[in-house]
Amino acid sequence: MSFTLAHLSDLHLPDMPLVWPWQLFNKRILGFQSWHLNRRRQHRMEVLTAGLERLAALKPDHIALTGDIVNIALPAEFERSVPLLQEFAQIAPISVIPGNHDAYIAGVEAHWALWRRWLGPTDQQDLFPYVKELGPVRLIGLSSAIPAGWGKAWGAVGRAQLDRLAALLAMPFAGWSVLLVHHPVFDGASKPRKALLDRHDLQALLSERPVDLILSGHEHKDQVGELPTKADPVLALTVPSASLLHDEPVRMGGFNLVRFPAPGDRPGVKAVELEHWRYQLAAGSVECRTRYRMELTSPGWQQHPLDVGTV
Repeated sequence: MSFTLAHLSDLHLPDMPLVWPWQLFNKRILGFQSWHLNRRRQHRMEVLTAGLERLAALKPDHIALTGDIVNIALPAEFERSVPLLQEFAQIAPISVIPGNHDAYIAGVEAHWALWRRWLGPTDQQDLFPYVKELGPVRLIGLSSAIPAGWGKAWGAVGRAQLDRLAALLAMPFAGWSVLLVHHPVFDGASKPRKALLDRHDLQALLSERPVDLILSGHEHKDQVGELPTKADPVLALTVPSASLLHDEPVRMGGFNLVRFPAPGDRPGVKAVELEHWRYQLAAGSVECRTRYRMELTSPGWQQHPLDVGTV
């Protein structure tokens, strides 16, 4: 059977709780100001709710949430995120990784314990990377979430995670290996103040031990990239914020569906189907905007448009 993975990112829970003044004596003051001046009008609950409703109708096999669940990492934000994640989990099993907003200041990582059931195996000593084998798909969750300086949104994986990832990727897997990491891995995806600082170390590892697909968020827009390896290039995709209301189609909120072929389907051909489901303001619902068949050919991945009407 084929396998359908829904990819969402950057939920930025559109509900800022009560904030005590002492909680803002740090970088949070900038995020708090940004929320009230701009982001509360951009990240909308109606967009996120419409996405949930559409996912419930589509019934994917699994849902991947690639970070920035909250905004300024207040304890109350993490608490309010749990009922929302439970709504996703009622649709399909979910996997969560954190983003830079989930590590907005030092010490908030302790609140990730509220998401423990949606991370890796609960008996795993190190939270990341985790791995879940889901039939034809091996899902690997990596954390790039670190506290960054004022005005910065960069991330890093760190040597310890890279070493554990190398050991994990040394284990053979017959299906698709999919890496989840909040910050995009391919060059040019992010400005320096928002980039994955050790992406070249991760690129070097993946050149030797590649995955098949990388899913990220962070940039709040559709992006397609490739990582060269010693074998086939790795396809890397980003998705817009799941709650963002925006005029640009590449930034409008929603989610992606990645449809993996059934084992044995078209032997010798490496391909997936990618669907962009985006919020439609006039209809107040999330609809399929574009569909592609992403196929690996020489010299890299090629997009072949498909008819949206066949969804």
